[in-house]
Amino acid sequence: QEGVVSLGGYADIFLLNTLASGVIPQISAILGPCAGGAVYSPAITDFVWMVEGTSYMFVTGPNVVKTVTHEDVTSEELGGADTHASKSGVAHFASPNELEALEGIRKLLSYLPQNNKEKAPKVDTGDSPERLCTTLKALIPDNPNKPYDMHSVIEEVVDRESFFEVHKDFATNILVGFARLNGEAIGIVANQPMSMAGVLDIDSSTKGARFVRFCDAFNIPLVV
Repeated sequence: QEGVVSLGGYADIFLLNTLASGVIPQISAILGPCAGGAVYSPAITDFVWMVEGTSYMFVTGPNVVKTVTHEDVTSEELGGADTHASKSGVAHFASPNELEALEGIRKLLSYLPQNNKEKAPKVDTGDSPERLCTTLKALIPDNPNKPYDMHSVIEEVVDRESFFEVHKDFATNILVGFARLNGEAIGIVANQPMSMAGVLDIDSSTKGARFVRFCDAFNIPLVV
């Protein structure tokens, strides 16, 4: 009976997650082991932050995997920060320690509104909107078959040091993230020629679509 009640508690949490989806931004910080039913809630929030070496997310752990499949796998390989940040895409960010993770979450919040009825906060970046982007000509090669780094293009166009990349290590053939133009928060979606020539595959399409959906829900203009 207690097991049924606890499962019902999980369901209550998941319901609140879904009701809040698109209404308020939801951020999950995984600062230690997260296993079983507890992993479903962060997986359906907007952003998941993990810490390298100490954060784990999996429904069943290495011992269960060993029993069922006779496969030896470590907690890090099964559900560590690197696995979820680069392979599964469940984690949007991975930091080397908890302090940097919390500082990163604070920075992320600076681009987001409190809810879908408000605008994202405007910040004075000290970068003039009249600034000429004189280096763009040199960044784009004349040869269409020669790749270039889209990071350089984005950083030249947006307010100085304002680009905040999301899902940096997952589906690297597309870039998504937040930035500022004249202090206003915007979303960036761009193909990355340096990775797989910037082609769209399943992972990159999912990554881009999920980010676009978030920006649409919270009235954040997109530059694509």
